[in-house]
Amino acid sequence: MEKLNALRKTLKSRKIDALLVTQPENRRYLSRYSATDSSISESSGVLLIPRSGIPFLLTDSRFELHAGSEAKDFEIMLYPKGLLPLLQKLLPRLGVRRLGFESHYMLHATARKLSAVTGKLGIESVPLVGLVEKMRVRKQQEEIGKIEKSVLLNEEVFQEVFATLREGQTEREVAMRIENTMLVKGAERPSFATIVAGGPNGAAPHAVPGSRPLMRGEPIIIDMGLILDGYCSDMTRTVVLGTPDQKTVDLFRLVRKAQLAATARIKAGVTGKEADRAAREVITEAGLGDKFGHGLGHGVGLAIHEAPSLNRRNGKKLQTGMIVTIEPGVYLPGWGGIRLENMGVVEENGCRVLNRDTTFLDL
Repeated sequence: MEKLNALRKTLKSRKIDALLVTQPENRRYLSRYSATDSSISESSGVLLIPRSGIPFLLTDSRFELHAGSEAKDFEIMLYPKGLLPLLQKLLPRLGVRRLGFESHYMLHATARKLSAVTGKLGIESVPLVGLVEKMRVRKQQEEIGKIEKSVLLNEEVFQEVFATLREGQTEREVAMRIENTMLVKGAERPSFATIVAGGPNGAAPHAVPGSRPLMRGEPIIIDMGLILDGYCSDMTRTVVLGTPDQKTVDLFRLVRKAQLAATARIKAGVTGKEADRAAREVITEAGLGDKFGHGLGHGVGLAIHEAPSLNRRNGKKLQTGMIVTIEPGVYLPGWGGIRLENMGVVEENGCRVLNRDTTFLDL
């Protein structure tokens, strides 16, 4: 109830009588309800949180048992005729005059239908952005512990699959083995589509695994993450089958140097762009600044990408309890790429790296 009470204080300050929560990670954060949505237009449930009283989880009969087993502090209400007809009856009963909704996670067509319903009831629909996300930015100790377990399981999966890598296996084959191993070892699912990119394909930071076979001596980028107990992990390793050439070794060491420089810079009070600059300066001094196009990292929690951002634009200060990725890279079209990624928790006097396996961080 602590999270709900904190949210209700915000609603009170904004004179909002109730909030509709449709974003899946926000829904899970507040209620522990873990069902997933197949798309933004097909929801497994919506939270209705009044400023006082019992909160509601509104869903349909397919999810009734699931909702009841997890959302213990919520009253489960079914909508056999859809969400809007239920709201039409429920909102007046609760005395709602101003209804907030997550405008960043609601289809425009749905928002218009909602406004039509509330308008007939004399209720104002208030579009809101980021109310719950702001609560999620700084992780509680329980959350940090769950994220660390996710990170360590992700490393375990990587180690097991790496031991089976052979020349001639396709990128897609390796990606499938990674994701299958995640599930076998207890993960809910991958936190994003696994990237396996060998040789020239590694020049695309978000390469899609294809039919290209892995070859000896070339850099192979493997970017992978899983969800465990709701929380995501994200890790990238660049590996070589056989003996790497000197160019690969030099670039690998450059990227690792940049990663270490950024890790040493990150602490509470440092801005996202200052953290990014620490890594970028190392790569720029080597004459490859234009080959590091993306930001240094991003927040991770119930969602694989959330605040804060570590990039050249973010002037906001990092705070204790934030979880971030630290993932500099160098990408050379026609040759390939090198990326190394760890996750760390921002602390008062530094950054505590959650990854423990350093075997693949040196060449």
